[in-house]
Amino acid sequence: MKPGLLALAVGGFGIGLTEFVIAGLLPEVAADFEVSEATAGWLISGYALSVAVGAILLTAAVVRLPRKQVLLGLMVLFIIGNLVSALATSYDAMLAGRVIAALCHGAFFGIGSVVAASLVEPAKKAGAIALMFAGLTSANVLGVPAGTLLGQAAGWRSTFWAITAIGIVSFVAIAVLVPGRVAGAEAPPSLRHELGAFRSGQVWLSLTVTVLGFGGMFGAFTYIAYTLTGVSGFADSWIPWLLVLFGVGLFVGNLFGGRAANKDVARTLYVVLGALAVVMVFFALAAESKALTVVALFLMGAFGFATVPGLQMRVMEHAGRAPTLASGANIGAFNLGNAIGAWLGGLTISAGLGYVSPLWVGAGLTLAALVVLAVAETSVRTPVPVGDPVPAPSRAELRP
Repeated sequence: MKPGLLALAVGGFGIGLTEFVIAGLLPEVAADFEVSEATAGWLISGYALSVAVGAILLTAAVVRLPRKQVLLGLMVLFIIGNLVSALATSYDAMLAGRVIAALCHGAFFGIGSVVAASLVEPAKKAGAIALMFAGLTSANVLGVPAGTLLGQAAGWRSTFWAITAIGIVSFVAIAVLVPGRVAGAEAPPSLRHELGAFRSGQVWLSLTVTVLGFGGMFGAFTYIAYTLTGVSGFADSWIPWLLVLFGVGLFVGNLFGGRAANKDVARTLYVVLGALAVVMVFFALAAESKALTVVALFLMGAFGFATVPGLQMRVMEHAGRAPTLASGANIGAFNLGNAIGAWLGGLTISAGLGYVSPLWVGAGLTLAALVVLAVAETSVRTPVPVGDPVPAPSRAELRP
């Protein structure tokens, strides 16, 4: 593994931990600040919205700067945000810390994807992106349970102090291990140049596939605790361990998806999106069986996150020589999909359709993503091989 990829993965681990660990600490945080559960929930939803905003606006603001220096600056923002959270004496201060930390999320993964791809030979770009995202998936498997246990044992602030320390380690690792200049990762000449990527219909179709495909999986996952306890019959004490299993699925799927996308991005996305839709239908039908639920939960995580390297690689390819802002926009699309999927799943539960209804919604969204992908692939003028050099924008245009 390239040392620079390891440094990016450490940053991804810290950011993933910041995003997800708060869910396990919400009761303690709500009690400390004397706010309702719904109000405390804004520490999660506010973070997600800030990610979507930062992925576009912050990336656009720094697009002309050298990418290594931008990554270092984003880690400083991450450190400050978590330090504010650790020191917060009020709910508003805590929310402000969450927003500050979230602003770096989209830009880090968007710019980091471009840097990661440029650290390896062309045929291994998707795998390099997957290795960077492995930090995010590792946070779900290892960091979230450990961070929750630390917060419960020593107070929730201790978790944010630990995350702040991880941010410092990541800053040092990026400073030391990521080359100052890598082929293909030079700063683009202007924001206008980067905005030119959005003239490509393929970029917009790629973003749509991301919203629908990832929204399908996370829309179902948002209410998974209700499904596991209310339908499958698991005790509450089993939920953390089942979520660890889901996290293992994310980790395995991310690496598998990266290797597969190195060979053929389109075929990989067809396979994993199709398999994800089938798994969610199977899950909905088999949710009353504990054994089958365990299998379905793992597979949902695996196929769900196997889409990530391919989705990120596709939008970068079709952005031509201006991949940075499009890459950041795709990170925003992931989070927009999360919000839409969760909203639709909540509507079905409120309508009295039961706790498995978000799985049916997720399957429907994923099938819609497959349809959009099929439209996009059939309308590409010339297929774009993964191993080719970064293509010119004209190769990413739709047929007239």
